[in-house]
Amino acid sequence: MEDRWLAFGKAELGVERQQLEDEGAALSASLQAELEALLAAETPAPERVRRFMERSAALRTRKDYPFREPSALEAIQKARPRPSRKWQAAALGEEEFFDRVYGAWLGRCSGCLLGKPTEGLLVRDVWPYLRRIGQYPLRRYLDSSLPDELKAKYTFETARGYIDEIDHMVEDDDTNYTVMSLAVMERYGWDFRPEDVATFWLDNLPAYHTFTAERVAYRNFLLMKTPPESARYCNPYREWIGAQIRGDFWGYVCPGDPARAAALAWRDGCISHVKNGLYGEMWAAAMCSAAAVVGSAREALEAGLEQIPARCRLSADVREVMAWYDDGVSAEEAVARIHQRWDDANPHHWCHTLSNAQIVALGLLWGEGDFGTSISWAVTAGIDTDCNGATVGSVVGMLLGARQMPGEWVGPLNDRLDTGISGYQHVRLSDLARRTVALARAGQA
Repeated sequence: MEDRWLAFGKAELGVERQQLEDEGAALSASLQAELEALLAAETPAPERVRRFMERSAALRTRKDYPFREPSALEAIQKARPRPSRKWQAAALGEEEFFDRVYGAWLGRCSGCLLGKPTEGLLVRDVWPYLRRIGQYPLRRYLDSSLPDELKAKYTFETARGYIDEIDHMVEDDDTNYTVMSLAVMERYGWDFRPEDVATFWLDNLPAYHTFTAERVAYRNFLLMKTPPESARYCNPYREWIGAQIRGDFWGYVCPGDPARAAALAWRDGCISHVKNGLYGEMWAAAMCSAAAVVGSAREALEAGLEQIPARCRLSADVREVMAWYDDGVSAEEAVARIHQRWDDANPHHWCHTLSNAQIVALGLLWGEGDFGTSISWAVTAGIDTDCNGATVGSVVGMLLGARQMPGEWVGPLNDRLDTGISGYQHVRLSDLARRTVALARAGQA
């Protein structure tokens, strides 16, 4: 996909097959035969692959499919469970609100930075490496001090983000999108539309700074396909994690109002994702919103689930992890169970919203409110390490506030972040927090 992002090929078709199975699509015998023929071809014609994806997008779900998973906002809202409490926008004082939001920005960057060196690596390589250096589970940022022969033994990349090689938070897509959400709201205000998000991408986000579903959506914008068609059209990655990593900012600007945060997240997510891909962003936004006013990560988790359909796969998978925690399962056993289900050598499993959401839930629950423990389990568990570390760090950072964040985690950031967003290349996290607070207050007026 990296060098042929405008094309449709066998790799995309293989992901589409898995995605159709996940969604419970009712394939006719003829369409199933066509799919198998395309997959059997050494190099299927891109035009035939495109036509198949156009047809598969119109498929209904099987009658015996147990989940109800709409993509339209109103339908999602109707499918939500009954809320456990009456939510209202938090009346936080200026100093406290700034501290919470600043903590969330710091936490997102810290968690992301912890996960950057292991991003894209398989746990069969990472775990022996971490055990060899006495870092399983992780307790600090990784550095480059390990001898080269040991790195080679464990096929560990000389990666971005070694703590001894940087003095600030370096660019990452997980933080690019958080800053971009702030920029979208600053430009278009609280009434921004999905089309405004798409326009902002085209104006400010280089195409090769996008991946998977976001890159497909970018291509679809250029084909003059507007949201929500841009999310569905020939997009096998429509439930991958890309939208979930874009959700946190919408929670930052809606403290104590998870429903509003989720609705904002939907406007952003629907340009590139559907169903559980969308729910992941809404869930993350609602958790960050609730974290400003609740007392625990468990409460934030529950608040997030209240903003997505009660009978969706994401809710079922997160509640499964919550049940393990309630049953007294150890963190190590929970990690093992996640990897029994998901094969991190399979890109569809590695980058899907559901596999990573289970790890986010793991970090939040077994972290038990401790920032370092929370992000460490989110990264130690593997799969999309920087994404999960960032989401967990964001929620716990909002819960704690900047003043309670451990210096060993936030100090190396030096309040600085680099991004790939035009006009925001070099920013201070404290300034981003102040601008977030200003937007939130404008929305409460």
